[in-house]
Amino acid sequence: MTDSAQSTHEVEIDNSNRSTTPQSDAFVEYLSTQWADRPETLPEAWPVAVHAAARRRAFSAHFPGERVVVAAGAMKQRSNDTFYQYRAHSAFAHLTGWGSASEPGAVLVFEPRDGGHDATVYFRERAGRDSDEFFANPEIGEFWIGPRPSLEQVAAALGVTTAPLDAFLAGRDDRTLDDHEVARVASELRLVKDAYELAQMQSAVDATAQGFDDVLAALPRASAHPRGERVVEGVFNQRARLEGNTVGYETIAASGPHACTLHWIQNDGAVREGDLLLLDAGVELDSLYTADITRTVPISGAFTDVQRRVYDAVLEAADAARAIVRPGIRFRDVHAAAMEVVERRTREWGFLPEEDGTAYYRRYMVHGTSHHLGMDVHDCAQARRDMYMDGILEPGMVFTIEPGLYFQPDDLTVPEEYRGIGVRIEDDIVVTESGCINLSAEIPRTAREVEAWVQGYRGSGS
Repeated sequence: MTDSAQSTHEVEIDNSNRSTTPQSDAFVEYLSTQWADRPETLPEAWPVAVHAAARRRAFSAHFPGERVVVAAGAMKQRSNDTFYQYRAHSAFAHLTGWGSASEPGAVLVFEPRDGGHDATVYFRERAGRDSDEFFANPEIGEFWIGPRPSLEQVAAALGVTTAPLDAFLAGRDDRTLDDHEVARVASELRLVKDAYELAQMQSAVDATAQGFDDVLAALPRASAHPRGERVVEGVFNQRARLEGNTVGYETIAASGPHACTLHWIQNDGAVREGDLLLLDAGVELDSLYTADITRTVPISGAFTDVQRRVYDAVLEAADAARAIVRPGIRFRDVHAAAMEVVERRTREWGFLPEEDGTAYYRRYMVHGTSHHLGMDVHDCAQARRDMYMDGILEPGMVFTIEPGLYFQPDDLTVPEEYRGIGVRIEDDIVVTESGCINLSAEIPRTAREVEAWVQGYRGSGS
């Protein structure tokens, strides 16, 4: 071993392209010095801070005298030394107000005291420039991931006490999100949205509407490519990154018979004249609130007679479901109202066996009509059934209404001209004191509006 090798400064070595071979003390000194001062300014409290504090108080009331730890979660490995884009657990984001900027590995701790809890967010601060982690650690080094917020900055923004992650010690009796009751309470707290959340939901819907417009403008380009569905997906996803954090879920860009596959996310098919395009997509904002909208459009700009018949039946089902939404009804009643239309229309068309009490019509719509919506696209999933499916609607609840009809390409129970047609119409609804508001009402819905929408972009040459 040479003398120069003996004087190296040891850092971790691995086979990753991100690893750093041992460097000399002189090199470490050179990287750690001669940096301009960076004044640390404290931000104003974020608008969400007051709402998050109220959520923490409500959460605290469920666990008197108990220590509860709500983890943001770690980064998820995609392959080898690459990771998926980080997203904090929704319960952590909801209780702290820390959205897309959340630090991986952070934890929110509810420390019991008389009359409630003291809340503290623990997270790992940025690696200082006087540390080799500054340039050598791809997880927290600023050379790799950019500046990270300080404890003081996060405390000011969120209005909550902060502490370094290495000061956090897990306790044997800690209750965490692995505990069914903790997960349930965190879910049920999101069933009714506060004023901040409702504004975020409208913003997410508005951004999603822009993405749908982008897609219609790109339809000629999509039709010219053998994998036109990927063009649709890419165009919408670009809007999601421009206006928010990312997409709230994998974009469904289903053209032609692919629309009959409920969660078609392969998106590798052609976008052909004469077919329908079913686009199910939503923008997730930096606050992590997401929209969930579906529109089904004729690629040519005009529905065929059969396509329009199916479309109008789905729209009728959606309108019937929305018409009954008001405080006091059961959540499951919304689905029943849509299914009454689906059954009636498919029976009129002669698709169903003789009526004997069997729900034969569910062959053509196997999914539910509604799910709660918020930080998760299927929000509040851990809530009790009597709070969710059997729950009573209250003002501030936000959910989807999304009936559909799907006639598989090989379904011999329907005439040939129906086979391969899939239609879904999905809107995001908020319950009000006297009824409901359709947050996505500005996105064209009727067959005539949808045709004019598509034709407007075709005629513009966009």
